[in-house]
Amino acid sequence: MTPVFELTAASVHFGRATTAVRALTEVTLKIHPGERVALVGANGCGKSTLLRLLHGLAAPTAGQAGCAPGVQQAMVFQRPHLLRLSVQSNIALGLWLRGMPWGQAKVLALAALVRVGLIELALRPARKLSGGQQQRVALARAWALNPQVLLLDEPTASLDPHAKREVEALIDEFASAPSRMTLVFASHNLGQVKRLASRVIYLERGRVLADLPVHDFFSGPLMQSQYPAAHLFVRGEVG
Repeated sequence: MTPVFELTAASVHFGRATTAVRALTEVTLKIHPGERVALVGANGCGKSTLLRLLHGLAAPTAGQAGCAPGVQQAMVFQRPHLLRLSVQSNIALGLWLRGMPWGQAKVLALAALVRVGLIELALRPARKLSGGQQQRVALARAWALNPQVLLLDEPTASLDPHAKREVEALIDEFASAPSRMTLVFASHNLGQVKRLASRVIYLERGRVLADLPVHDFFSGPLMQSQYPAAHLFVRGEVG
């Protein structure tokens, strides 16, 4: 199966050569269609940079980073950026920028709001919504683009427990659709990782130190001996 993403010794450094910050160092991995990949690790370990690299928002300083041709992607950030427009127009604008007529884009935006249970807020100013509602609008905006790959950076980090459950349920529904959307998400919530992921990548200081199926990451008999840093992270002794 052709991978959606393929990185080969990919590094990302920020700043001048003599004082560069090494956000990622020699990361090699493949992500295949339909996988649900969780990126975990302490703050500053490189999760967000890896997501940006996959999405094309960052370029490798060294090595290679490739995406399969023609793959449609969408990314939702931890704090979604919403314009000073109505909820409906925030969603329709992305479709319009892709070439869809405005009237058709507004109709599809309403369908996306139905999908996330926010149709009654279509005409409300998007920036007046609660954090959980804004995150659902961001997911609706991504879903409306009909992506094959959905990238999420800490999608529930700043939400209350009820909003977290709602957003997590939507992510699960999107990834479980017959089209088998590929999901790559960063999260500090290990319970969420257990519920949503099929594979876990553990990063530390910009390096991948473990890449395992979700069951092996949390319960594998060789975790402590073969992946000691990841084992300590799961035990809550790192980060």
